[in-house]
Amino acid sequence: MGNISAAARDCGLSQSQASRIIVELEASVGVRLLSRTTRAVVPTDAGTEFLVRAEAILDAVEDAHNCVREGTDLRGVVRISMSGSFAYREVIPRLPGFIDQHPALRLQIILDDQRQDLVRDAVDIAIRMGKLQDSTATAQRLTSIRRAIVAARRYIEQAGLPSAPEDLANHRIIGGPAGSAAWQFYRDGLPVAIDVQPHASFNDNEGAVIAAIAGLGICSTPMRTCRQELRNGTLIELLAEWERPVVEVHAYFPAGRATRVAARSLANYLKTEFERSAMDCLEAPMSV
Repeated sequence: MGNISAAARDCGLSQSQASRIIVELEASVGVRLLSRTTRAVVPTDAGTEFLVRAEAILDAVEDAHNCVREGTDLRGVVRISMSGSFAYREVIPRLPGFIDQHPALRLQIILDDQRQDLVRDAVDIAIRMGKLQDSTATAQRLTSIRRAIVAARRYIEQAGLPSAPEDLANHRIIGGPAGSAAWQFYRDGLPVAIDVQPHASFNDNEGAVIAAIAGLGICSTPMRTCRQELRNGTLIELLAEWERPVVEVHAYFPAGRATRVAARSLANYLKTEFERSAMDCLEAPMSV
């Protein structure tokens, strides 16, 4: 949503030049692409479809330039989708290093724990934890993360310390975006599934972690999303002697078209960065 004057300025055109280009484009395709009101200009359904397909063509042209351009200076725009919690804790802090390598590259970042349709939403790379819903997408493994059961010390002082997974039935549970009704544990190779009924549920993992920090209850979360709080004692790990499932982190690329050079470069960069920090994740967190 916007106006033609602002778009014209961004493109270095006058408003009359931009308006003429739009009129000529609509005449050439034979449909109205923009709906104009006194308050805003918004794409019509046909305009949205035209934009998605045109952007794919422009991306392909940009990739062709990137493939033949000497050196490693990538250009263009890369659209990234990822969950907020993992982005805040692990990806965004690493992006300056990637942009330092490719200063002409621009990033558009979508933070959402809900999975997008990569083709429909024009996402070049999605970074996701857990199993992929769309099995047609191509994937690259970036890292793996152990899940942890965590709570604030003050909550444990008030509610008591669970000594076995079954004790969780007597505690307040914080549910996250994974949405599972059972928490999985392993001991001596034997699985134990504990049904949980969350007292508070979040569709964003960062919200679930913050709720645990506030003392609302016990949370199950990937270790990397609360590593700092475990180190400084804001959170403590519970039932650490029980093994938890490992969460795989993958970069996903849209099916049906070639993976963009810049998207693949970002995935490779993050994979290397995660490998470098792997030893940090093996440091013993604070547990009880």
